[in-house]
Amino acid sequence: MRPTLLDPLFAPADSLPGVGAKYAKLFDRLLGKSGGARVVDVLFHLPHAALDRRARPKIRDAELDQIATLEVRVAEHRPPPNNRKGPFKVLVEDGTGDVELVFFLANVEWIKKRLPIGATRWVSGKLEQWDGHLQMVHPDKVMDAEELAKLPPVEPVYALTESLYPRVIQKAALAGLKRLPVLPEWIDEANLKRLGGLGFAEALGRLHAPNAPSDIDPQSLAWQRLAYDELLANQLALILVRARMKGLPGRAMLSEGKLGGKILAQLPYALTGAQQRALGEIRADLASPQRMIRLLQGDVGSGKTIVALVAMAHVVEAGRQAAMMAPTEILARQHFERMKPLAEAAGLRLALITGRDTPLMRRASLAALVADEVDIAVGTHALFQESVAFRDLGLAVVDEQHRFGVHQRLALADKGEAADLLVMTATPIPRTLVLTYFGDMDVSALDEKPPGRTPIDTRVLPVERLDEMVAAIGRAIAGGARAYWVCPLVEENEDLDVAAAEERAESLRAFFGTSVGLVHGRMKGVDKDAAMERFQRGDTKVLVATTVIEVGVDVPEATIMVIEHAERFGLAQLHQLRGRVGRGSGRSTCLLMYKSPLGEASRARLNILRETEDGFRIAEEDLRLRGEGEVLGARQAGMPGFQLARLELHGALLRLARDAAEAAIAASPRLEGEGHRALRTLLYLFERDSAVRLLEAG
Repeated sequence: MRPTLLDPLFAPADSLPGVGAKYAKLFDRLLGKSGGARVVDVLFHLPHAALDRRARPKIRDAELDQIATLEVRVAEHRPPPNNRKGPFKVLVEDGTGDVELVFFLANVEWIKKRLPIGATRWVSGKLEQWDGHLQMVHPDKVMDAEELAKLPPVEPVYALTESLYPRVIQKAALAGLKRLPVLPEWIDEANLKRLGGLGFAEALGRLHAPNAPSDIDPQSLAWQRLAYDELLANQLALILVRARMKGLPGRAMLSEGKLGGKILAQLPYALTGAQQRALGEIRADLASPQRMIRLLQGDVGSGKTIVALVAMAHVVEAGRQAAMMAPTEILARQHFERMKPLAEAAGLRLALITGRDTPLMRRASLAALVADEVDIAVGTHALFQESVAFRDLGLAVVDEQHRFGVHQRLALADKGEAADLLVMTATPIPRTLVLTYFGDMDVSALDEKPPGRTPIDTRVLPVERLDEMVAAIGRAIAGGARAYWVCPLVEENEDLDVAAAEERAESLRAFFGTSVGLVHGRMKGVDKDAAMERFQRGDTKVLVATTVIEVGVDVPEATIMVIEHAERFGLAQLHQLRGRVGRGSGRSTCLLMYKSPLGEASRARLNILRETEDGFRIAEEDLRLRGEGEVLGARQAGMPGFQLARLELHGALLRLARDAAEAAIAASPRLEGEGHRALRTLLYLFERDSAVRLLEAG
């Protein structure tokens, strides 16, 4: 149960003065709360900038293009001449100079009422020069002395939604601050000192009622204090989940490695040092009586699949079953086809289970799983539906699925009695993000490429050279090459993405005829697979695609990757797409087409790709340029993104939070007693309730 102390913060936002039924739905939309925004959501909606109204100069001393708050006398009303359309102007002065206040589409009655001739008023806004005269277009504020006294000298600026005004949000935030209960301090003395000694309520107060614009800087002590609180709650939750998973009884799976040895004997190359190291770590986990929860991360083409297959062979040799789940049907089928000859030569029985199976096929597969006729099941999410039962699942491998939370992890492990869990990702993840999202996992990194991989020649070209490029691709195809052509993202709208891809395929068919294929996310699975198979066989030489080909698709004969409007893609995504070529021994090229003019961030992204193929360096740069949510796809996939912490800025606080969380759990694994009451309150405040439930459940 959430402590009653926190009840005022979890009351509906519409209970705050000025919100009510009128603005409730707008707050829900702004704060992304379909179930209704709460007071805590309003308080955690921090301002992103500040308007500094502390400057109150005379007109002659006021700086141009800065906000100034001026005490003036209203000298003259200047309506547009002859009732023509135009701005209504008001001349104001202060003895040192004069300023024209300019109102477009003016409410004349309001102007005359607020600015009567002869009255003294305070006006605040940006001062500009136009045609030799000082002017202020649409002053932000027009006040008398009494209203000026209530004006905050530094005004926070919030992200808004349509029809929701800044004053409504600020009024709600200030009212929310008054509802803050006195909370116990959960930060230890040393870290509190590092964070300037600010309490939780004081930090929130500085951000919603700043004394200076610098208070709203994400690097300010106030913001850092709140970011640390959120990171500490996150790390406590991850450690508690890990303790629960590790605490569940496991089963040691011992094998001599004969089946794995048979698989490795068929490979035309030796494993890299990184692959051998990762396999050693995984085998040690499997042989241990504790549950394995391990993340295997490696760059595109670093050889994760073979590591997973040998790990699954270890489990089968120990008398149990294994399963591998992939996020798409194309990828599941590809894993199955790539592993099948290696597995069968070692005597392993594989089955493919996807959502596209006919009822008859599905029944046969499910019966085979229970009847001990399948050693390794490969499939999509269909594998983990309730109807799927295993004789004895020992290892669940999840590929490219870094987008699932605590509950799904527990559910996967529950498919078998004490099943171990191996999660794989081809998106190298920066160290700070590994700790944040996978802090409950051990990590193995494949940071070497297998021998025989040739570097990819990456070039950056303006879209104006399209015709020249099409001609060059024509010559390459005539010489036996194959090419991917990835179409741009269009306003995050899949329908428009598809239309762009169809249009590009049509235009390329004018040059290459029927050798142009097309694949996109709106196609049926069977049609997608057919298009991919035609490209793999070489029936089509150019495959036009949306980002559906981003992950895992493997055609060694494809040596050219064209990415149209590359400036619209993120770094990690561009790196993933580039990784579709360079998979054979032939020389490969990646052409990044951009539309001028390039913004600074886009130019930086494209330059990094041209400089390096090191996915780990690229991931770090992506975090620096874009922030944690985009690197991991949190915004699209419901990952537990942060409200207050920004890992690209607050990464240094993460280690402090991790150490503090580990120390607290070491001192009291269930956070019991008065000394740990504050940390339990913190978990509830940041809604890491599932971790608290694990505590209660033991």
